[in-house]
Amino acid sequence: MTQRNTSLARRMAQALVACAVAVSMAFCVGVALAPAGAQALTTNKATARPNEQGGDGVIGGENTRLTWEGTVDAGEQVESITLSLPEGASFDGSTTRITVLEGLNRVSVDGTATPAGDTLKVSFATPIPEGSLLRLEVTDMKFPEAGGDYAVGGSYVNQAGQTEALNDSPTVSVIANTPLQRVVTWLDGQAWVSAWNSNAFLGMFLKPQLIVTSLATLFPGWLLCLLIVIVAYPFAIALGLAFAFMKMSRHKPVRAIAIVYINVLRGTPLFLQIYIAFFGLPMLGVNINNTILGIVVMAINSSAYLAEIFRAGIESIPVGQYEAAASLGMNRSQTMVSIILPQTVRRVIPTVTSDFIMSYKDTSLLSSVGVMELMMFAKNLTTVSGNITPYMAAAIFYLIVTLPLSKVVGNIEKRLAHAEKGTGPRPKTTGEATENA
Repeated sequence: MTQRNTSLARRMAQALVACAVAVSMAFCVGVALAPAGAQALTTNKATARPNEQGGDGVIGGENTRLTWEGTVDAGEQVESITLSLPEGASFDGSTTRITVLEGLNRVSVDGTATPAGDTLKVSFATPIPEGSLLRLEVTDMKFPEAGGDYAVGGSYVNQAGQTEALNDSPTVSVIANTPLQRVVTWLDGQAWVSAWNSNAFLGMFLKPQLIVTSLATLFPGWLLCLLIVIVAYPFAIALGLAFAFMKMSRHKPVRAIAIVYINVLRGTPLFLQIYIAFFGLPMLGVNINNTILGIVVMAINSSAYLAEIFRAGIESIPVGQYEAAASLGMNRSQTMVSIILPQTVRRVIPTVTSDFIMSYKDTSLLSSVGVMELMMFAKNLTTVSGNITPYMAAAIFYLIVTLPLSKVVGNIEKRLAHAEKGTGPRPKTTGEATENA
């Protein structure tokens, strides 16, 4: 009897051990097959576009249309979803449009969107069914003003009432909001600007928003334009003076060289000279940086005009000046340096200044060969915007230089005219200066 009980107890123990092993194996298999981190809602994409028509750049701090899409997995349903963005973004004041698609069929789903700073919670009257495509179109939301690449994250609630994290969307590139952009935004909201732009001519040639952006965009081209003419002109003056002396030389070959140089450069368009330099020299194996080559072409072209200006100025000095210098025992070189050239400089300053203005404006022709000066920037911006306003903005940059210089030329000419007539201000005598002191 005892032996039978012992055998029964042993069998029961073996059965319990086998059962425990089976349960343990089943548990292990169950754990291994459970989908770790499975989600009921998968983010497909998130895209953004500016509210206004035209343009693709999303600007931080400006009203933007955000479109988020996700797919509800098989066997799952979604009761609500919360979209979130980094600090500085805002959904406040936004409106949300909900679209649910089952295959190609639209499903009618009512929902309530509750914006709260950088989060937006959308609750659905009925859960979003499995296999559906959920699209949320959020209008008048704002990304952070600092700009950058931002991913849309958040969470959702499934049919069991569990809150799960939403996987981040691909990033959206946002342009930083600048003071310039704030000015443009302010102009966009002005009634007088809308009325101004409604006129076909004014809207095409003088659009206020585009003038503001053009002035900022064209500024680097204007600096290069100034650099070219300021660097080129001293070389042009030196060359022009040299060829002026050559044309007045007593030696016929020297005069012939100067005459050919001056007449060819003055008699052919600058546009042609630019093309020969920029396309002809590379064919001869001479490759020079575009900016440097532009400086060289402008210097050579201006030198031909300056040569004639200097020659005319030197020859306008009365013969008596030469005779007076000779009576003092000065040779030709001393007379030219000490007597003739100082008087010539006074006489040619207005004409040289006018020639400088012409050279400054002529740098615009370099845009035809790809030099990134003022007009090249204006041309590119006009191509992008489809508006002529950038060229008008370029004209403003030209006027910034030409108008003051024209005023200077006018004042100099008046003073020289008074000096020639003897009606200019007389120098004070020693006694007068002492009394005034």
